[in-house]
Amino acid sequence: MTRKTIRAHENHDRWLVSYADFITLLFAFFVVMFASTQSDRARAKQVSESVREALEHGQFSAIIANVLGHGRQSRDRRAQPEAPELAFTAPWHPADVTQAMETLGRALEAELRAGKVGLKLETRGLVISLRESGFFASGEDAVSPEGFPTLEKIAGVVETLPNPVRLEGHTDSVPIHNSRFRSNWELSAARAIAMLEVLAGQYRIPRSRMAVAGYAENAPADTNDTGEGRAHNRRVDLVLLTAEGVRGEPPDAR
Repeated sequence: MTRKTIRAHENHDRWLVSYADFITLLFAFFVVMFASTQSDRARAKQVSESVREALEHGQFSAIIANVLGHGRQSRDRRAQPEAPELAFTAPWHPADVTQAMETLGRALEAELRAGKVGLKLETRGLVISLRESGFFASGEDAVSPEGFPTLEKIAGVVETLPNPVRLEGHTDSVPIHNSRFRSNWELSAARAIAMLEVLAGQYRIPRSRMAVAGYAENAPADTNDTGEGRAHNRRVDLVLLTAEGVRGEPPDAR
């Protein structure tokens, strides 16, 4: 009797094995590409380790999904700062100083007449000139206590405004060389610093609002050919900066 040969059933789904391996490797490739774009090196290393572990233990999808989920949450937290950070980075605008000039003009009427103070409105800000005769002894950087009442009036206006303050020291063209200062550069800078210390310590103007500069005799307000002109040049200019003036300041000083 002829025995009927039974043919083995052909498995037409074997291609799925190769296809699944290909998809797994392709997914791993994109995960590695994702990791390489991350600025967080620790996160990138964690993703890479997870890929290796998953391939070795057959838990690829679950582990990678978990890691990528944490990565998204971390980025979301970085993209949404807390309220204090938002408040710190909020847009800032210097106030108009025209009204401040009018207020100080009335409050400093006696000092203006006596020539101890000068007021001038420039594009960069309101310039309040504190002349040597009202605030410093000749060749010294200590602020005279007699000038405190005037500084109190000025500080009362300054503290009502958000504008940054620049304290600029100036001298006349006569060279100085004494036991304390070797040049007009040192004297001008020291006087600007001394004025900052008084405004911060005595009148609570935040130091973060202020900056100092020393110009020696290189930015005169008047001629150096007369005694009166030289007296005008020996000064510390307190500048309430406008928006135009702030553009010349370093970002952290705004």
